[in-house]
Amino acid sequence: MRSIYLIVTLLILSCAFSVARASDNMKAFPPAKEGMVRYVLQLPEKSDESSFKIQLIVGKTVHIDARNKYFFGGSIEEEIIQGWGFPRYNVSQLRPMAGTHMAIDPNEPKVDRFITIGGEPFLIRYNSRLPIVVYAPEGVEVRYRIWSGAPEIKVLDEG
Repeated sequence: MRSIYLIVTLLILSCAFSVARASDNMKAFPPAKEGMVRYVLQLPEKSDESSFKIQLIVGKTVHIDARNKYFFGGSIEEEIIQGWGFPRYNVSQLRPMAGTHMAIDPNEPKVDRFITIGGEPFLIRYNSRLPIVVYAPEGVEVRYRIWSGAPEIKVLDEG
C-alpha cells in the first residue's frame, strides 16, 4: 500500500514539475502587441523526436470559387529571443491574394476555403521541451501539421 502512495505522489510531482517548466518557458514569450495574436503549441513528448517535423501553415478562410488555386503573399520568419536562445515565429501581414484565372461559371456557388501563404512548406524541428510560439496579425489563422519519417532507413547505391 505504501508503494502505491509513493507512485501516486511521484506522478503528481512529475505533472506539477512539467506544468511549472512549461510556464517558466513562456516567460520568454511576451504577450502579443496590439493588432497581433500569440499562438502557442505545446507538443507531446515522443520517443524519437528527430523523426518528426512541424509544418506551420498560415492563411485565412476566404469565400471564393472552388476550382482556382489561390495563395497569399507573406512570410514566416524565425527570430531567436535574446537572452533565452528560444525561437519564436513572426508572421508578416498577408499581402494580396493571387491565383490562377480559370474561367468559372458565374452561377457556380462560392465556398469557404483556407487559403495559405504561397511557397515551400515552412518546416521546423519537433521539440516537446519548448513551446512553439507564433505571432500573427489579427484575422490570420495559424494551423500546423506533424510530419514523420518512415522508420525504415534505406541505403543509396553507388553510382
